[in-house]
Amino acid sequence: MAEIVVEGGQRLTGEIPVSGAKNAALPLMVVTLLSSDPVTLTNCPDLHDIGTLSNVLHGHGTEIDASRIGAGSGAGLPVLRMHTPEIKSVRAPYELVSQMRASILVLGPLLARTGRAEVSLPGGCAIGSRPVDLHLMGLEAMGASIELRDGYVVAYTPQDGKSRLKGAKINFPKVSVGATENLVMAATLAEGRTEMFNAAQEPEVVDLCKCLINMGAQISGLGTSHLIIDGVDRLHGVEHQVISDRIEAGTFAVAAGITGGELILKNGHLEHLGALVAVLEASGTVCTQLDSGIHVVSAAPRPNGTNVTTEPYPGYPTDLQAQIMSLMTIATGTAVLTETIFENRYMHVPELIRMGADIDVDGRVAVVRGVDKLFGAPVMATDLRASASLILAGLVAQGETVVGDIHHLDRGYERIEAKLSAVGAKIERQG
Repeated sequence: MAEIVVEGGQRLTGEIPVSGAKNAALPLMVVTLLSSDPVTLTNCPDLHDIGTLSNVLHGHGTEIDASRIGAGSGAGLPVLRMHTPEIKSVRAPYELVSQMRASILVLGPLLARTGRAEVSLPGGCAIGSRPVDLHLMGLEAMGASIELRDGYVVAYTPQDGKSRLKGAKINFPKVSVGATENLVMAATLAEGRTEMFNAAQEPEVVDLCKCLINMGAQISGLGTSHLIIDGVDRLHGVEHQVISDRIEAGTFAVAAGITGGELILKNGHLEHLGALVAVLEASGTVCTQLDSGIHVVSAAPRPNGTNVTTEPYPGYPTDLQAQIMSLMTIATGTAVLTETIFENRYMHVPELIRMGADIDVDGRVAVVRGVDKLFGAPVMATDLRASASLILAGLVAQGETVVGDIHHLDRGYERIEAKLSAVGAKIERQG
């Protein structure tokens, strides 16, 4: 079984290219179901989740070609070409959907284009309950009938799927990125106007809306919590560049801080990292936007303990909670981390404690008392972002850290060990 081996104690310096955003690429892939014309994505990351969703789309009739433009050994801009001239199946099976929660995003587009969808209830990281009730609530408001049969969501429009979805007013009781994306896609082909209140404002949602607009959709309110979508009869093809991954950029920014290093995160966008930047700067790591990306430099001999509360965007992202906790383990003083998004996202804590961290957890609150040193140890990754946090801890720990069960890591980070090695880390993949 593959594992990541890290020898700590190296200061990271140099430039790291930030890949395309996984959380943007996945919904962008699904837009192919809304049009019979080709859809091309550039700057698409090469990740396990991309392959999983490709298999889901293939089952619906999508023809997919993946390639890289550029010279050398796999270098260059990743390109994903997709074409769904007709929907051959409206069923997304359990064996595929259970591997990744983002597969639920096919529900709205299938329903909008064909009037029917049968999608297995999803799986994914075990970081807490992430129900699909908001997705279903919105589709029902748009006129769909929803039934749960044998673990599948069976949805259809009136007249046994022969009529279209209808525009509706949808007020989300809580912010949901996935539900916002699913319903925006469905609304683009609905009859009339759909208004969404308390919609997610993440950069990945904005990127999806921009792509849909370039396909002929009529959407306003981008970047706000109030989205307005006027349905159109059809969408045409598009070529779209996926935005850079703010979570990957944030992870590498923490890597600079935890090692006392200095990095340039090529193609990174500081405006997407506002809440993280505030925490990093309070802890002693300075971030500056350059033309080429983000310049990150550790300006303190040791991080300062800084409190963090995760919140929907533009608040501090839950996907960077585990990473910042690793930074706080070696900080001066005490940091209090409060997780408001998921109820089970501290599974990395016992592994950090194995490395010498001093952490107490009470429900959604973790109290981290900084220690002088962490020590290398064999640890197990429990989910995608926990994997990254353990690697970060390994970068600063004395001795060797072996991170096992890294299949989680490959769902969301493209060649992380190669990128870190190129800036001075002693890290390699074994097995």
